[in-house]
Amino acid sequence: MSLKKQSPRTAARKEAGIVRDALFEVWRDHAWHVVSEDYSYKTESYYSILRHEMEGRPVRPSSAAVLDAYIVPVCLERARLAGIPVCDWAISQGYTPLPSIIYGLNYFATTSDYAVVSDNDKAKEVIKHVTNKGKYPFCYQKLEDDAEIKSCIAIFGRTSDGCPGSAAIAQQVYDLFAIPLVTLTIVEYGNRPLLSSLSPTKYCRLSEEDRSLLSAYLAQQEFL
Repeated sequence: MSLKKQSPRTAARKEAGIVRDALFEVWRDHAWHVVSEDYSYKTESYYSILRHEMEGRPVRPSSAAVLDAYIVPVCLERARLAGIPVCDWAISQGYTPLPSIIYGLNYFATTSDYAVVSDNDKAKEVIKHVTNKGKYPFCYQKLEDDAEIKSCIAIFGRTSDGCPGSAAIAQQVYDLFAIPLVTLTIVEYGNRPLLSSLSPTKYCRLSEEDRSLLSAYLAQQEFL
């Protein structure tokens, strides 16, 4: 397997290095950390993780973790068993309560592409799309009326000041899956945040604060 290696320190000094498709490898806490926008099966980052595993080097995240993290039912069950507060979920072929969040489970589905449905017509339209007219199941999460859905970017388990209520969950998620760069979808009920899903994070979505935090990790600055 070939790997295009990049210097983390050089990339951190030049934020222009944090660009689309850039892949970084950082030695930290006695392990290699692979930082990427996308850890999907058969991507460069996935094969980079496999290469480390096959050569017997400690690496985070593991190949198993990145596969589990982006399949909503698997992710939430692993998180629940680890003590992380998660949304109740179920798998269905056609029925969903209202209102709900719906996630596709087909091969091409992405966790970042979810839908919130609150009426039957919208639900039928979304279910038809995510199931490819009934060929695949989907995952739903029943929402209460006071639910508030938020997205929060976590970098090595840390969040920016814009996600204060999700900081504890972000750290727990990192402890479990060890994904350096990930987006958490959180359902909040007042002061009670629940994990809904994890999804990949594009560098272009990073705020200035997020980019500074990621750059500091890539440079292995010890004040973190």
